[in-house]
Amino acid sequence: MTPVDASFEIVGPADAPVVVVLGGISASRHVTSSSANPRPGWWEQFCGPGRAINTDRFRILSIDYRGEGSDGHSLTTYDQALALVSALDSAGVQSARAIVGASYGGMIALAFGSIAPERVRRLVVIGAAHESAPTATALRLLQRRVVELGLATGRSYDALILARGIAMTTYASADEFDRRFAGPPTYDTDKRSRAIGDFLQLSGETFAQNCTPERFLALSESLDNHYVCPEEVRVPTTLIAVREDALVPVEQVQHLARTIGASCRLVELSSSHGHDTFLNAHHLIAPFVVDALFTANGIES
Repeated sequence: MTPVDASFEIVGPADAPVVVVLGGISASRHVTSSSANPRPGWWEQFCGPGRAINTDRFRILSIDYRGEGSDGHSLTTYDQALALVSALDSAGVQSARAIVGASYGGMIALAFGSIAPERVRRLVVIGAAHESAPTATALRLLQRRVVELGLATGRSYDALILARGIAMTTYASADEFDRRFAGPPTYDTDKRSRAIGDFLQLSGETFAQNCTPERFLALSESLDNHYVCPEEVRVPTTLIAVREDALVPVEQVQHLARTIGASCRLVELSSSHGHDTFLNAHHLIAPFVVDALFTANGIES
């Protein structure tokens, strides 16, 4: 694998330490709004002036993920890590203060920590581990088969909406779905079914408007093929696991914490938001992310 050009965005004071921020497969380089691009970013509530990742004190760098592998090979998290290396080179950044990666971004952070440990001082990995859990792979396999069937029948857009809807059922816990949609015994069940269906449809449409079926298939497969040898990750790491995360079992993160090749802090949280806690309950993870950013430089926040 060789480094490739990457599309990146960087926000914050020119002389500030750089923090790389990476999210799930639907994330982009546009993490937070700025004077150059005032449109809200995908992690607007967590990144920006005075927020957990404070752009008054740090520069935030992020990339657009690659949608295909190198030299005809399947896309991997190592491809994304190499793209990040290229982005850092292009931005003139020799070493980042930290990589904060959630979900797919956490996988990429671990891959980066195994191939370029000298380029980052600390990893903060949220809702991710060194490999895909079998149940997560099984669910994504079914999602890809839906999209492949859509491509074969000329209904790829509808299929992508359906696949994303299936994925949405794995991002939050059962308790969160109950909170959103449960009602009293006399509740209109047809109305509830329509509400759930509308939620899944809208989520799927929003995703399908910004992602092609081919790109989804490549990214989804790279999630399932992800593997990083824990002992080869040679960067001090903070791991944040959510007990209700249906995609990344806490036991898997515990194993990573025991075997990783550098000092490690494991944080276990409880949240009904499950895998999407980093998006929907960011206040729970904020203290640990802030602590990691300043620990990486040996100073107090």
